[in-house]
Amino acid sequence: MSSVRINESPNHFMVLDAIGRGLKSFDKIAKVTRLDKAQVELILNDLIEQRLVIRTEKKGLFARKIELTLSHTGLQLLNSKKQELEKQMQQIQQWQSSGQTQQLQSYMDDNRMWMPMMLFSGIMNAVFFMSMISMLGMAMSPAESDLAGGEGAGTAADSGESAGAEDSGAAADSGGGADFGGDFGGGDFSF
Repeated sequence: MSSVRINESPNHFMVLDAIGRGLKSFDKIAKVTRLDKAQVELILNDLIEQRLVIRTEKKGLFARKIELTLSHTGLQLLNSKKQELEKQMQQIQQWQSSGQTQQLQSYMDDNRMWMPMMLFSGIMNAVFFMSMISMLGMAMSPAESDLAGGEGAGTAADSGESAGAEDSGAAADSGGGADFGGDFGGGDFSF
């Protein structure tokens, strides 16, 4: 059995959330979560071993295709964690709106590792996160910066650094950032 305590691992929840959104391939999960491919592989092995993710192989015309889906238990665990984080987010918003920086600072000291998951899942938006970080006089971690940049107006340089060499040209041409489910459908945004 795996020695990882999933309930204490934000990266495991980010991978679960990506699969829950319909991403079924290893490469897409690694790209969207902005986690290292080796790390995603280890996480997926943990999730499969603990029966939170179901791995199926389908035979294609030229090769086998591996698809990943959440088990019922995996979906319940993910939804439970999201509800917990949403409650925490409501408390954070109350502290920020009332100027209670000491409570915010204490929360950030104890729960900083969950910020990338909250940004990735949409529980916290990038603008709120950056204003909170600014209010506390803190710097963003690389993971937080990647996800905050991907949520908001990510730059070509941000996406080129995190997407990898094979995708950096395409990411730079498209304006950067990862697709987190919200799509404007293209079009002209001139104002």
